[in-house]
Amino acid sequence: MMGPSDLRLRIVAVFAVIVCLSALQSPLVAALALVAVLAAAGFSGPKALPWHRLLHLEAFLILLFATLPFTVAGHPLFTLGPLTATHEGVRRAVLILCKVSASALILVLLVGDVEPARLGAALRSLRVPERIVRLFVMTVRYLGLLRDEARRLHEAMRARGFRAGSNRHTWRAYGNLIGMLLVRALDRAERVEEAMRCRGYDGHFPNLATPRPTRRDWTGFAMLLGFGLLVTGIDRL
Repeated sequence: MMGPSDLRLRIVAVFAVIVCLSALQSPLVAALALVAVLAAAGFSGPKALPWHRLLHLEAFLILLFATLPFTVAGHPLFTLGPLTATHEGVRRAVLILCKVSASALILVLLVGDVEPARLGAALRSLRVPERIVRLFVMTVRYLGLLRDEARRLHEAMRARGFRAGSNRHTWRAYGNLIGMLLVRALDRAERVEEAMRCRGYDGHFPNLATPRPTRRDWTGFAMLLGFGLLVTGIDRL
């Protein structure tokens, strides 16, 4: 998908496009925006669509699409037993599905494969507070380690005969799992901080010099911003 190589401009452009998409009110325009994002990702290559990162989001949206038409008042569309789907409910479900999918695709395509260190440097260049940048970078950096630790603890529970169910023992076991995970996370955080201080860390990441955006970067930024303004303008017609 076409976008600026300069990470600072890319972050600003993605944020602006997501704001424009979130303000859409027409399901047709939102669907066209989603099709445009999918087409741009398809032109970028067959591996550009990161479906493995969107499975949980799409599952939630499918659940929303299956339930929202029956919970919004309006003109009846069809009846399923005691439940009645409405035109307004289907319209809202389609609108939310398209807007969220398009926004998530743009975010993952343009920022999803960026290393945490580069992303932190770009956020720092955009004058984001240092504490927020540090918290974000460390969370992204060690999220995989916490996930692996949780998987090992869960496997140890299963090796001892644990089987999940809807009872007090299951909830107590999961509570102990979360508590142990937090304790190990705190212990690992202390070791990581000690290792960083041994390497001269003083509470601030080094500010790496970032090159000035090129003309191509500004062109990509203008294209993304123009796309967001275009769909917003069409929606307001």
